[in-house]
Amino acid sequence: MDKIRHVPNLQAMQALVEVAEAGSFTQAAHTLCLTQSAVSRQIQQLESHFGVALFVRSSRRLQMTPEGELVLASARTILEQLKTLEDRLSPQKRTFRIRMHVSLAVRWLLPKLSDFYRHHPDVSLSIETVATEIVEPASDSDAYILYLPEPSSDPTCLTLFEESLIPVCAPGLGSPSRPLNSVEDLSGFALLHRSADKQAWIDWLAANGGQSLEHYRHIPFNLDELALDAAARGLGVAMTDLTLAEESIERGVLVVPFGHPLKTRGCYSLCLQPSAASHPACALIMQWFAGQAEGIASLSETT
Repeated sequence: MDKIRHVPNLQAMQALVEVAEAGSFTQAAHTLCLTQSAVSRQIQQLESHFGVALFVRSSRRLQMTPEGELVLASARTILEQLKTLEDRLSPQKRTFRIRMHVSLAVRWLLPKLSDFYRHHPDVSLSIETVATEIVEPASDSDAYILYLPEPSSDPTCLTLFEESLIPVCAPGLGSPSRPLNSVEDLSGFALLHRSADKQAWIDWLAANGGQSLEHYRHIPFNLDELALDAAARGLGVAMTDLTLAEESIERGVLVVPFGHPLKTRGCYSLCLQPSAASHPACALIMQWFAGQAEGIASLSETT
């Protein structure tokens, strides 16, 4: 009888893939919801199993050995085959994974999810959020929503809505002694920024006859969500996208004190990963998102 061959640990192979893609044990540990030491132990298990070093230990950067590259290629193939088998055997159990900026998830998608599940109760969406300005697609995501400076001609990208910048603030922020009725009145209030470059305010002020930024007081944030919450609490006036602020405006939490929306040609687009094609609900999901996009376009034409 042949000797039973021991196979490498699947979790260790997944850790290897994550470390290689992230280029960091720390980032891989964060993605896997493990400690850095746990990820290191899993890599050591693989090295012990194959009897070779997988990484060149260096304080400068993480570099794989030639043997590590071979193990990585096999690990990716094995994990992808297992994922394909799982999807084939239990297609309805697999969630459709969408990656997007946290502000977009909270301000735009979350209020619409009840409608999605009312129409598709058997389909499960997994929403993964990031706080970085650029949304990078992940290897385990089916789709991702990102901001583009102009609409894409890529057939796998669906334009959800075009960016229209507007100022928003808490109701009654102005007063008879300190009015907030025009762009000239902005000098009496703080400008709330959703990003470090302050570009949204720069563009809107330039299009509406405002002064340069040095004439105003500023409160910066790194998220649109934080800037809008600060505006609702009366800290100042935020510049945001009309669609992202729509629900708060309808609820009366925020108001547009003056001015008209500024179309920037930028847009938010839903882009598919190659893995999405194997998901049985992909067509239904894209159809629902297309319906949301059409609703926004129709509303923009009437306002």
